[in-house]
Amino acid sequence: MIELYHCADARSFRVLWTLEELRLPYTLHLLPFPPRVRAKEFLEVNPLGTIPALRDGATFMTESAAITQYLATRYAPNDLNVTPDDPAFGAWLNWLHFGEATLTFPQTLVLRYRIFEPGRAEAAADDYARWFAARLRGVDRALADGRDWLCAGRFTAADISVGYALLLAKSLKLDEAFTPPIAAYWARLQAREGFERAKAAQKG
Repeated sequence: MIELYHCADARSFRVLWTLEELRLPYTLHLLPFPPRVRAKEFLEVNPLGTIPALRDGATFMTESAAITQYLATRYAPNDLNVTPDDPAFGAWLNWLHFGEATLTFPQTLVLRYRIFEPGRAEAAADDYARWFAARLRGVDRALADGRDWLCAGRFTAADISVGYALLLAKSLKLDEAFTPPIAAYWARLQAREGFERAKAAQKG
């Protein structure tokens, strides 16, 4: 049985959403954020205290984009996966990791300095908010010409990865940087049954 350790709307949401899209059975462990402070017993599961943490048999993973890729490929065939023989394979991998490495990273600094340590580095938070907005240009370009999804002509795990970055942007009030195509893309993502089930699942 797959086990997921999760905090509501944290990076682990990528994994929860993937599980729901794939309709895989799982056990969800809901934790208060940040778990390393508010659920110290979690340090026995993941000594870093970060989420997500996922167990799948003997497999243990803690990186949200990597777990999303693992689930899509481990439980293939499915529409979230793009195989190496598909021309969209490179684009799929790129978008899958762009969501975390390029989009979510600057937002984590906004989260730290605006929400958890306000007043200490507001200027840094503003700089990183602008950095995030600039990085959205890549998403905007990918959605040009009325495309609904980032690659392969369909919804894939890459959309989950980038979609989580948009979820975080909304919670940090950075969504004013969304262009009309990105806002429409975000609406499509939220309308997916897997997204709605993941949001419902984390309510406990």
